[in-house]
Parts: sequence; structure tokens; C-alpha cells
Amino acid sequence: QVQLVESGGGSVQPGGSLRLSCAASGSIFGIPHMAWYRQAPGKQRELVATIASSGLTAYTDSVKGRFTISRDNAKNAVYLQMNSLKPEDTAVYYCNAYLFAGRPMVPQYRWGQGTQVTVSS
Repeated sequence: QVQLVESGGGSVQPGGSLRLSCAASGSIFGIPHMAWYRQAPGKQRELVATIASSGLTAYTDSVKGRFTISRDNAKNAVYLQMNSLKPEDTAVYYCNAYLFAGRPMVPQYRWGQGTQVTVSS
């Protein structure tokens, strides 16, 4: 019943910018925590950035100063503004949410389908 849909991926040159969006839909009571992960070919999925409902954020070292995570609680959406992109940022980016949903309501993790980000010249 709960679905996370991502958008905003694409191909850009080094130094360019992209803004990823993820919106959750369904019978959702609340989303205490949202995050962006990424997975490059041949590598494990890694955490990129997280944001709590309070607005508290955290980033992996490789993106600090370049990426900004934000959310719109009214829309159950999370965003990732990516600036000064590097080739090593190339990966499939996944939205993740820890939320309360369902009947009966239970806490659960949900994943988006992923959106491709390619940084190359």
C-alpha cells in the first residue's frame, strides 16, 4: 500500500547539479526518518544523507558541502540537492523511509525504485 516514487535523475557533466525528489504515498501516519542511499555498479549500497522529522541532517563525508537533504512533511517528500557533482557520484540513488503505516499500523522501512545519476564528460 505504501509506495515511494523517485524522480530527478539524469546525466550531467562534472561540476553540474541535480535535484532528486521522493514522495511517499499510502495510508501513512508519519515518517520519522528519511534518507538517500546510492549504489554504484559492483559496489554495495551506501548511505548518502539522512533527515529526521525535526530537520536534523547527517551526511557521508564524501558529499559534505556539496549535497543538501531536505523534506516537506506535509507532502511526505524528501529531496536531495546535489551540487559540484563528480564522476564518482555516479550511481543509482534510492529513497528510503522509516514510517508508520498500514492497518494495523506498524513501523516499517520502504524503498523507492531508484533513479540513475550519471556524471561524466
